[in-house]
Amino acid sequence: MTHVTDGPRTLLRTCPLCEAVCGLVLTLDANDHITSIRGDHADPFSRGFICPKGATLGHLDEDPDRLTTPMIRDRATDTWRGASWDEAFGIIRERMPQLAAEHGNQAIGLYLGNPNAHTVAGALYVPLLIRALGTRSLFSASTADQMPKQVSSGLMFGDPLTVAVPDLDRTDYLLMLGANPLESNGSLCTAPDFPGRLKALKARGGKFVVVDPRRTRTAKLADEHLFVRPGSDAYLLFGIVHTLFEENLTDVRVEVEGLDEVRAAAAPFTPEQVASRTGVPAETIVRLARELAAAPTAAVYARIGTCTAEFGTLTQWLVDVVNVLTGNLDSPGGAMFATGAALGIVRSRPFRTGRWGSRVRGLPESMGELPVATLADEILTPGDGQIRAMVTVAGNPVLSAPGSGRMDAAFAALDFMVSVDRYLNETTRHADVILPPPRILQSPHYDFALLNFAVHNYARYSRPLVPLGDSMSEPEVLARLALAVSGQEPQPGLDPLTVVDEIVIAGTLHKAGIPDRRAELLGDNTTEQRIDLMLRLGPYGEWNPGASDEIARATATADGGSSRAEDGALQSGRHGTGHPSAESAARVPVEGTEHTSLPFADGLNLQVLLDNPHGIDLGPLRPRLPGVLRTASKRVELAPEQLLADVARLHGRLLDAAPEMVLVGRRQLRSNNSWLHNVAPLVGGSNRCTLHIHPDDMERLGLDGHAVVKSAAGAVTVDLEPTEDIMPGVVSLPHGWGHEDSSQQVARAHAGVNANALTDDSLVDAPSGNAVFNGVPVTLTPA
Repeated sequence: MTHVTDGPRTLLRTCPLCEAVCGLVLTLDANDHITSIRGDHADPFSRGFICPKGATLGHLDEDPDRLTTPMIRDRATDTWRGASWDEAFGIIRERMPQLAAEHGNQAIGLYLGNPNAHTVAGALYVPLLIRALGTRSLFSASTADQMPKQVSSGLMFGDPLTVAVPDLDRTDYLLMLGANPLESNGSLCTAPDFPGRLKALKARGGKFVVVDPRRTRTAKLADEHLFVRPGSDAYLLFGIVHTLFEENLTDVRVEVEGLDEVRAAAAPFTPEQVASRTGVPAETIVRLARELAAAPTAAVYARIGTCTAEFGTLTQWLVDVVNVLTGNLDSPGGAMFATGAALGIVRSRPFRTGRWGSRVRGLPESMGELPVATLADEILTPGDGQIRAMVTVAGNPVLSAPGSGRMDAAFAALDFMVSVDRYLNETTRHADVILPPPRILQSPHYDFALLNFAVHNYARYSRPLVPLGDSMSEPEVLARLALAVSGQEPQPGLDPLTVVDEIVIAGTLHKAGIPDRRAELLGDNTTEQRIDLMLRLGPYGEWNPGASDEIARATATADGGSSRAEDGALQSGRHGTGHPSAESAARVPVEGTEHTSLPFADGLNLQVLLDNPHGIDLGPLRPRLPGVLRTASKRVELAPEQLLADVARLHGRLLDAAPEMVLVGRRQLRSNNSWLHNVAPLVGGSNRCTLHIHPDDMERLGLDGHAVVKSAAGAVTVDLEPTEDIMPGVVSLPHGWGHEDSSQQVARAHAGVNANALTDDSLVDAPSGNAVFNGVPVTLTPA
């Protein structure tokens, strides 16, 4: 059904394609087609910034290869046909409970892809599906991405969602490892116009240093770029920690436990010892430590290149250890914690991992899920609890997970599979039923997850811009799927989505002690009423007794950071566990501090966001310790036992000889994992699947044009792209490609090769179970 309006209209919404949460201004014609997209200059956070992905949102929204009706596969002929929603849910209602009854709930697996972090449905309704399945066989893209940061944060702060982000707009010194935000737009650090913020850092006299085995676009913007051997970041950071202790440069300003233990752990990692392992000279490591300690404010930030390595969790831990030791944790201009506007998960106990393990390899659970690196094992290995059926939601693990060949074989071996996905792709082609979500413009948008990692406090809500018509909303798809996997049919005359939402709303109001306020909730539907409820109970919410204090803090004159004081004034800080602080440079407010004015006085609710469609500035990041801590000690746990135990493994590898060639991944500005390769304006140019290699390595290995790349897991033949922007001994291949058998026309025409044919699913970061994609030993031969 086509919805026809009176004519073109201009509408606002948040871009959902990455973590930058940029505001967009869209022009739609009378038939609801996007005719133009530009950045929203009135958005107080993104201020008009837009990237190539956001500019092509219309192409993705109306992709001709996008599924619009449920699809059912005939296994006998491996052919697909369209179906009604009732038929699709009927098949699921028949098969899933039958398999669970025969093999147990653990025989049903669930995989959640990255886009779930960008949707209202993913935040509000996926938990319902998890409860309905009643399984511990839960996997997600998190263990192929950021789980090391969440585990280290959980062990240090007691909550894996309490993640410190660099206070980009006020810092004087930024050390960045394994991140390329000029192409990724930032990750676990929500910052629209990351390039502009980094340029502003330099313009105000700050220093920006990048550590990366590639001279990325971000590295080229930096004041200094240091090549580092892939997977050695933990050694480099330990060298910095060693120097801070050795030269008495520590200035601990938050209450901590475990300072002496960290000092002892760092003792063997002298700059001289780690220099050969990292490729960074000892004198450079010492200088970095001194610069971090001397800067008026500083922040260390590391991302996916360091997470997807063998010692990812230790690296993420050491990032925050350095932030603590230099007096920059929870301090303006340092590494701070955002205050998201919506009610989040309230944790009452300190975080821990390994509450259960995977069946085959015994890998530890983290945040309720198992490592995706062992998903193929769980499907292919016979025995009690073997996974016989899968549900995937917005994910393509055949391309995105390690050991793609085994993963493909595993999905092909399932007895039954259901996918919620907009595409027939490399993973969903194994499904028996595909349930498509509606167009992007037919869905509401609020960033429940990402605003908790923002570099500036902010909130914005976007209503659906286009009526659903014959489509089913994604919340309803997930609500009905939850009923179907439980063997339940919707009750006649009752909307299943409304029934589910009413139960959740009543339970939340009861826990909040205000069960009689249901009638006050605002919204055109129960999904919006749930959003309203979470805003009212959030830190700024009108039903939160502490909101007046948070509002007062947000509206107070902000500490604008610091200037590079030259008068040599000294300031000592608070010392956790009574350890002395080194003298440090003065931290003084910068001239022209800002004042935040909020468009509400009595508390935030949905109506406030509807009345301010460009978004609301909730002020700069503010100190939040010890309030956000959930550790047993109520202090920052600087030396968690689980991480100290892994230091022995790190030290044992210190003198290992480096492989002749290793593989790393690569971010691309006009790509996003595996699901933007079907957008014609984004493919081609720099957005190609080529292997970056140093010219000296090409000459040494006798290569020309293309090569066969082999690892312990597999082999691919790939086009070579020589560049001096990568260090010798390292090659780089972007992830998410390998579409030769895709039903998506553009993606198939630009297929590329799958980097995960080379990655080994037997290798994981031990504390988190995260997959290892960087530092993979490979050999290259002429093709």
